[in-house]
Amino acid sequence: MSKDYQVHIIGGGLAGCEAAWQLAKRGIKVRLSEMRGGGDSTPAHQGDGLAELVCSNSFRSDDAENNAVGLIHQEMRDLDSVIMAAAEIAKVPAGSALAVDRDIFSASVETMLKENGNIEIIRERIDSLPDASHVIVSTGPLTAMQLAESIIDKTGQDRLAFFDAIAPIVYFDSINMDIAWFQSRWDKGEGKDYINCPMDEEQYLEFHQGLLDGEKADFKEWEKDTPYFEGCMPIEVMASRGLDTLRFGPMKPVGLTNPKTGKRAHAVVQLRQDNKQGSLWNIVGFQTKMKYGAQTDLLRKIPGLENAEFARLGGLHRNTFIRSPILLDRQLRLKSAPHIRFAGQITGCEGYVESAAVGMMAGIMTAAEINGQMIASPPSTTALGALLAHITGDANPTHYQPMNVNFGLFAPLDGRVHKKERKKALTARARDDLLHWIHSNAAVLHDT
Repeated sequence: MSKDYQVHIIGGGLAGCEAAWQLAKRGIKVRLSEMRGGGDSTPAHQGDGLAELVCSNSFRSDDAENNAVGLIHQEMRDLDSVIMAAAEIAKVPAGSALAVDRDIFSASVETMLKENGNIEIIRERIDSLPDASHVIVSTGPLTAMQLAESIIDKTGQDRLAFFDAIAPIVYFDSINMDIAWFQSRWDKGEGKDYINCPMDEEQYLEFHQGLLDGEKADFKEWEKDTPYFEGCMPIEVMASRGLDTLRFGPMKPVGLTNPKTGKRAHAVVQLRQDNKQGSLWNIVGFQTKMKYGAQTDLLRKIPGLENAEFARLGGLHRNTFIRSPILLDRQLRLKSAPHIRFAGQITGCEGYVESAAVGMMAGIMTAAEINGQMIASPPSTTALGALLAHITGDANPTHYQPMNVNFGLFAPLDGRVHKKERKKALTARARDDLLHWIHSNAAVLHDT
């Protein structure tokens, strides 16, 4: 086995492969360790190919003018992404979305990496964080137990390896503030830390029944034995424990007076600010296993959320990720051990392209460091920069949960823009700012 490498990447998923590609094309020698194919596997993977797509075959929207996911596709193409190149080879018809043939996609990624003489792919399981000068950990949400324990020892923060119940997130500008109001319970803090949506008794009873009747997603076989985390109990499970359980839990009305009526509601749904810009609001305590369609229909029955638009719907799945906003610096380095970077879903990003995008930036940043240079993240007006900013400090670390790229993460637009023009204004600004960032960092970004 060769010892001639400068960076050790652990994990051959989308993030690890993208990081390896970005390093190798800049002349950096890489050892890419992937345990599948070396006698080990995970409960979710079907084969041992690099960059295997475990769930859907879709990379979601490819619309770079109106969608944040489509925009990050284009930004990755602008930076010569191996994942996007392989997706183009494996592309299948999917309307405005980008979907791929899984087998062709995985094989294309593996072929391109093998053809690069700077990458050595080793089929091996890594049980502890290596002592190499530069390490990128990209083992994803199904990180093997031994390595996960090593990460705990290094970070001092427990991994989240349980049924991680995720609450929905709403765009602020879709909340009806003629019905909802700002107030903290008992007016604590600044008194306006939460948005409150009131329910009368009839509305509450209808909502409670909807939680019990709503269609739930099935557990995958490998998820069935993973216990719930009591602090993130799904709301429908709480509802099943009794008619008033929610009214004494996340929907309790005490300490809140509706200024529009001067009275206390029968129940109150609270939303908590989820990012620094105040554009995203988390529905407190509403983590759920309900299917997306059922969620959307039921949540829009909440007074004040009748026209709600969602940056993320609720979910429930086994997950392993670190609390990146307090553990990582802006260069994706572990603050307590800066020779180690983290990339992909283990950082708390969600989705194929988001995982690959963080791997891309980890690779670019590591290459720059090895070459005695420094490169800052793209500005938070871009999809890449907004996602990295969220992971490395802008997200609330106390309530940190996996997140897809979305416009709510972007720096606000300057001046007033009509709502119908907002998305195109955000993407146009992002394209200009990314091209300026690429031009300004041309000496660092160039290939060998």
